[in-house]
Amino acid sequence: MLSVISKVASTIREDLANARDHDPAARGNVENAIVYSGLHAIWIHRICHSMWGRGWKGPARILAQINRFLTGIEIHPGATIGRRFFIDHGMGIVIGETAEIGDGVMLYHGVTLGGQVLTQTKRHPTIGDNVTIGAGAKVLGPITIGAGSAVGANAVVTKDVPENSIAVGIPAKVRPRKSGEHVRLVDPDNYVDPGSYII
Repeated sequence: MLSVISKVASTIREDLANARDHDPAARGNVENAIVYSGLHAIWIHRICHSMWGRGWKGPARILAQINRFLTGIEIHPGATIGRRFFIDHGMGIVIGETAEIGDGVMLYHGVTLGGQVLTQTKRHPTIGDNVTIGAGAKVLGPITIGAGSAVGANAVVTKDVPENSIAVGIPAKVRPRKSGEHVRLVDPDNYVDPGSYII
């Protein structure tokens, strides 16, 4: 029992530190724990996912719907999410049942990790470690977004994105991510314009 409590406390501390790392508006841990809906959503999801894995699918779905009502963030309890997951301005995020999300991933509001078919197969995206997905982006189908990549705001991605790439536009165009390039995502057709901020 003490080991479980210790693990939960460690995860919460890591999530709070991650929030501070990703959001310059983040203040102290107590305030962040109270006001960040993205933190609330992932904490509740971890409970839902544990219930789902134990076969308590009905109660897990009910708790997930309560989570959606409270936070505006819809995460299916079957979705697998790694450590240091951060949602900034989370309203309107949808994460489907077979989505798999690695460590260190950041989503902005309005992101959909959705499916394209109605069959009960792997139908949602796999997101690699340290990926950033901008506001309003739609990543659809059983595709893979490679580790270290970024998806620009409002992009529609329906094909695999290689590691360390940037995908922007509708449909998304992909280019390599330059060394050290952060979240200043620019349209590859207008890359010379340093003011073209996507996120």
